[in-house]
Amino acid sequence: MWPALTRDNLHLSRPKMAVPQPTEKHAIRCTNPPKEDKIDCGDGLPARVSGYVRDSLSDNTRRAYRSDLMHFQDWGGTIPATNELIAAYLADHAGELSVSTLMRRLASIAKAHAAQGEGNPIKSILVQSTMKGIKRAHTTLQKQAKPLLVADLLTITASLTGSTKDMRDMALLLIGFAGGFRRSELVVIDYADIEWVRQGVVILIRRSKTDQEGAGRKIGIPYARGRYCPVLSLKAWLEHGYIEDGPVFRPVDRHGRISKSRLSGEAVSLVIKDRVSAIGLEPDKYSGHSLRAGFATSAATAGVSSWKIRQQTGHASDAMLARYIRDGELFVDNAAAALL
Repeated sequence: MWPALTRDNLHLSRPKMAVPQPTEKHAIRCTNPPKEDKIDCGDGLPARVSGYVRDSLSDNTRRAYRSDLMHFQDWGGTIPATNELIAAYLADHAGELSVSTLMRRLASIAKAHAAQGEGNPIKSILVQSTMKGIKRAHTTLQKQAKPLLVADLLTITASLTGSTKDMRDMALLLIGFAGGFRRSELVVIDYADIEWVRQGVVILIRRSKTDQEGAGRKIGIPYARGRYCPVLSLKAWLEHGYIEDGPVFRPVDRHGRISKSRLSGEAVSLVIKDRVSAIGLEPDKYSGHSLRAGFATSAATAGVSSWKIRQQTGHASDAMLARYIRDGELFVDNAAAALL
């Protein structure tokens, strides 16, 4: 059974307060009044057990659960909740919150019910039908970061002059692209995670979004045949910055001084936006995800098999990769090209 989600193991520090009762418009659709709020109840577990329970969830997951449950509670929701109450909650926020946010809220509410041994009202026909209707009425095309394709990446690298910041950005962009890395994976790379081999470099990602247990994943990046090689660029950056331990990618100030701290994920996004803007592309369409998306899309265009792409990017399945493959193959053996 999933461990109890309480204010203790979710790090909720808000004082206990009276739960607001559903408003009149809620009551119209919810004839059963909410029961006493049980989100605050303690789990009675030993301190060591509670510590492991807390560590079973990533910090981001705990923050998401806390935010979701507080939003539901502030609206007037309780755990356990009736299916009528949850349906009313969805209806009140349809159009105000995105479909993906509402789906995440439902998952958090379901988790809280399971933790307390309650039935899952999310599976009720009423809640499922309400969510289906919201999807039909309010689903919009998900905004996605534009992939930084290999041709544009090479244009950017050709424009870099050789300053300290240019050397860092060249290594960052080329390694990020060739490894199919998330920005969060790029910034956690330490010097100790790099292994130089005859074919290129092997980088160990100790923990990532899809590897919360920290099993680790090794990514091989080979020497490139072209002018701009990710392996040689990484080596040049490390030698230039005298980096022999600690973070690989670090902030560089306007005087060219290299910090000892770690570059942030947001800084990676800003680097990408600055560099695409410099070659005439629209920066608002790009983000820290553009390197990873660009690698997958470019590889699909070049005819690389999906399983080889996944081996580099770490995508869990072809379904997760399908979006990039579809985009990359739009002009491969295009039927219109054979006719016009």
